[in-house]
This record gives sequence, structure tokens and C-alpha cells, in this order.
Amino acid sequence: MLSAAASIPTNRNHKLPLAGEGRAVLPFPDPWVLVSALLLLALGLLMVTSASMPIADRQTGQPFYFLWRQGLFAGFGLLLAGVVFQIPVARWRQAGPLLLLAAVGLLVLVLIPGIGKEVNGSTRWIGVGLINVQVSEIAKLFALIYVAGYLKRHGEELRTANFRTSALALFRPMVVLGVLAVLLLLEPDFGSVVVLMATVLGMVFLAGVNLWQFGGLQVGTVAVMAVLIVSSPYRLERVLSFLNPWANPETTGYQLVHSLIAIGRGEWFGVGLGSSVEKLFYLPEAHTDFLFAVLAEELGLIGILIVIALFMTLVWRAFAIGRRAERLDLKFSAWLAYGIGLWFGIQALFNMGVNMGVLPTKGLTLPLMSYGGSSVVVMCMTLAVLLRIDVETRAGGVHEE
Repeated sequence: MLSAAASIPTNRNHKLPLAGEGRAVLPFPDPWVLVSALLLLALGLLMVTSASMPIADRQTGQPFYFLWRQGLFAGFGLLLAGVVFQIPVARWRQAGPLLLLAAVGLLVLVLIPGIGKEVNGSTRWIGVGLINVQVSEIAKLFALIYVAGYLKRHGEELRTANFRTSALALFRPMVVLGVLAVLLLLEPDFGSVVVLMATVLGMVFLAGVNLWQFGGLQVGTVAVMAVLIVSSPYRLERVLSFLNPWANPETTGYQLVHSLIAIGRGEWFGVGLGSSVEKLFYLPEAHTDFLFAVLAEELGLIGILIVIALFMTLVWRAFAIGRRAERLDLKFSAWLAYGIGLWFGIQALFNMGVNMGVLPTKGLTLPLMSYGGSSVVVMCMTLAVLLRIDVETRAGGVHEE
């Protein structure tokens, strides 16, 4: 795998090899991505089962209720990933503007009374039959596809020495993302806003934007985030409780205190699978936002390091795939691969950071692991897009018009 980049052909106009009646012969998808993703899915199913059994038994009388649901979500996600993998990367590039409109439409739709479903004070879901679809997960994927296409079309403008031209090229996508951010904040879903903005800023940086302008954009983004935190009592309360959760361990600091207790109990090798104490109605959202804390308690530092290594592998391979695409001058594929790697890395980092008390509490899942159908399905689709980029670039790719 490491030597693949050295043998990459540089002819921008050659076509994918064909077999039979016009069918492209594609290499086997990157095994590092496949194995890492499947291990995370399997470990997630195992930990969701362990973390959710007490609450599932209390709420439904079926200890494996969340296991069956998560298993169905994972199965559907893998099935849909197989379909997405068949879609050429060029189709995603062409559909970028329409996907952005679809993202905006979904985020508006979820805010309409009677359509959007409120859970724990947030309106982030649309009911579709027996399941609830979290539209912010779909919106993040569609937004990244749009941004990758924009960076391909306007990359030269972003990198030009003309300050006015590059500033305007940088300003336009940020306005679009600002609209998405406002709609996400109305749900409210501050965590998704942070992940989306951080991912897009990373993509813009990798595209070679003027550093002075990028620095100004960073300062402006941080300033806006700070204003949003200070202006919202519940967000400010979360930040203050994060700084000192032990000041109010029974109220605002309750989640973080019990998360830290769970992680501390795990020590080196954990207390054993299924033996967590904190999941017994002490730690809220044990099978969703705080699944990592239960994993740390039951599997210890060894389990933590395994999970971190698997996410690091996904990010490493996404960047390697993006770099290969960039060398072939497949800019859209490159920026999208980078964006996918950043998304997985940033969201995993934030979830783990929240669980360990180094970041304020946010409602973000641990990708591929936490309970939640929308997150698992969309993450599987996203990895399918990454694998499609991988096989197309290793097959030689085609010139992007």
C-alpha cells in the first residue's frame, strides 16, 4: 500500500481500463479503510449492546432492543454503501450544487412544526416510518461534496496573489456555510456546526488559500463561536461546567463527572466486558454520546488505544488517497478525500475529548460506534465515497472537466 503512490501514472487524459462490454475494471478497495471501518462497526455493536442493556430492559423489557436496531442500521448502511460505491466520483461533483440545495431544504424542513421531531429539547429529526432521520448528518456530507467542488472550480482564485480576488473566492462559500450553520443552530445543534466549520476550514487550508486571509477567517470563526456560546445560557453553562464539573456534580457537571469516573475505573485493562457500573443508570446517554466512557471502563487503556489507532488509520488512508488524487490532478477527488478524513478525525476527537473532559459537552456521536441510525448509515455512505475515490485513482482516474 505504501508503495502505490510511487507507481501512479501521470497522464491526465487516460481512461479506466475496460473489460467486457464497457465495464470498468476497478482494483480491490483499500483494505486498511475496509478493515478499520468494519472493526469499528463490530466494536461499536459490541459496546452498544453492553452499554444499552440496562436501559433497554427498563424501557422495553428487551435487553437487546438497541442491539437489534443498531444491527439493522449497520446492515442497511453497508447495503447502501455498496450502492454508493457504484456511483462514479464525477457524478458527485456534478450534483454538488443540487446536493447543497437538498441540505438546505432538509434543514428547513426539520424546523417546520409537525414535520420535525423534538427529542431532549432539540428538533433534529424527521420521522420516516418507524425511524427518525437526523438531517444534520446528511447535510454535513452534502456540504463537503459542495465545498470540494467549489475548491476545484475556484482553486486558482483562492491561491492568486490578488488579494481582492482571493478574498472574494474565500468569502462566497463561507456565506453558504453560514446559512447552513444558522439552520443547524436553530435546531439547535452547535456540535455539528463546530465539526462542519472545522472540517471546511481544514479543506480550505489544504487547498492552498492565502495564509493571511485564512488566519483572519479563523479569528473571525472563533469570535463568532465565542459570541454564540456567551449569548446562549445553556451553552455557557456547558462551558462553565466543563471547566469545573466537580463544582456542581449533581447538576450541570453530572454527565462529565460520571464519564470521568468510568474512565478512571477502567485503568489499564478495564473491569471486563459487561461489568461497567456507570452504565447502570449513572451515566446518561451511555450508548450514544458517552459510549467511549463505557468502553474505557470495560476495556481500559488498551481498548482506548485500539479505538484511537483505528480512527488514525482511517484518517491516514483518507489523506493518502487524497494525496494520490491530487498528484493525478483530480482536484475534486483530492479535496473530498481530505474532507472525509478531517470529518472522521475531528468528530472522533471531539467525542473522545468530551468524554475525557478536555472539551465542553456536545451532542456528537463517535463515528461508526455510537448508537444512532442516521450517523451509522451516513458514515458508511461517506466511506463508500472515499473507497470509490481510492479505486478510481488507483485505476488511473479520468481527467476532471
